[in-house]
Amino acid sequence: MSANIELRQLRYFVTVAEELHFGRAAARLNMTQPPLSQTIFALEALLGVALFERNRRAVALTTAGAALLPEARRLLAQAGELPALARRAALGETGKLVLAFVSSADYSVLPPFLRAYRAAYPHVQITLQEATSDLQLEGLLNGRIDAGLLIPPLPDKAKAALDYLPVLNEPLILASPAGLPELRGKRAADLRSLPPLPLIIFPRPISPSLYDAILAVFRAAGITPSIGQEAIQMQTIVSLVSAGMGIALVPESVGNLRRTGVEYRPLAQATPLVETGLAWRADNASPVLKGFLALMGKTP
Repeated sequence: MSANIELRQLRYFVTVAEELHFGRAAARLNMTQPPLSQTIFALEALLGVALFERNRRAVALTTAGAALLPEARRLLAQAGELPALARRAALGETGKLVLAFVSSADYSVLPPFLRAYRAAYPHVQITLQEATSDLQLEGLLNGRIDAGLLIPPLPDKAKAALDYLPVLNEPLILASPAGLPELRGKRAADLRSLPPLPLIIFPRPISPSLYDAILAVFRAAGITPSIGQEAIQMQTIVSLVSAGMGIALVPESVGNLRRTGVEYRPLAQATPLVETGLAWRADNASPVLKGFLALMGKTP
């Protein structure tokens, strides 16, 4: 349809098509008949076809007019929705949110966050990306993601560009192969009483703070662990434990990941608290992001 056609012309056309009488249509439109007739003639000239058959007794739609009517109604209805759509977008009620998360968040804060946000903003499209903290920082700085649930700290190069909100602090727990005699009947695991199984951990560049916290627990217990396997995702680490490849220290919430052949125990040793937080670009003015941040600040 030509871009020169105005919504006013379509509205006049639909009114005449519904009334099939120029006088009654003009009355509905609170105008006189001559300018209405002139507008319809102009529309027909623009389209190059007759939309109405006219005689002294009646007005009827032509084949072209009948074909145009439903499309004109659709366009008018869509145009009528634009103000409300713009208001919802300005309030962050529609649009798109790209949210990244570390795998441990999938067993802790992510599900309640998503439930709360979906209930409050059902028309926002959420794109989820599981990613390690280092990749999230890169995506945030490059603008590929809007917000990320990650494990701090933020590197100095990112602090100036990003804002950050802590959302969870939790201790480390032991994930061990099921059936270790040393754990039988024990509520808490003492690392010093365990057999010298290899430690399954992720590469330090993925999350230096968590890596260092895990090794600090062993050092405090007077143990130098043997690194057996490295894996990037928590679910992979747990799977390796279930296969008897070694033990792992994981954030407490990972205990919600049930896997045959794995037992979880709190540690008898004191452990550092592992923090998960939400990071986003400080200059991101997206109303969708603002709504998400406001809600996340109120969600336990």
